[in-house]
Amino acid sequence: MRPLYLLAFLPVIGFFGGLSFANRVEPYVLGLPFLFFWIILWVALTSVIMAVIYRFDPANKEEL
Repeated sequence: MRPLYLLAFLPVIGFFGGLSFANRVEPYVLGLPFLFFWIILWVALTSVIMAVIYRFDPANKEEL
């Protein structure tokens, strides 16, 4: 397994590892309870992480 693919485990750790940390209502962030904000944050970060993996994966290089 390439080290780049290990980035794909970050969202899993963020979602499941951080739920016990984020399982509370306060503080409100952007008008959202903290748990809801935490979930939305990790959905957005997952997209960014997957884009980074796709960008730097040598299997996705275009042939010229």
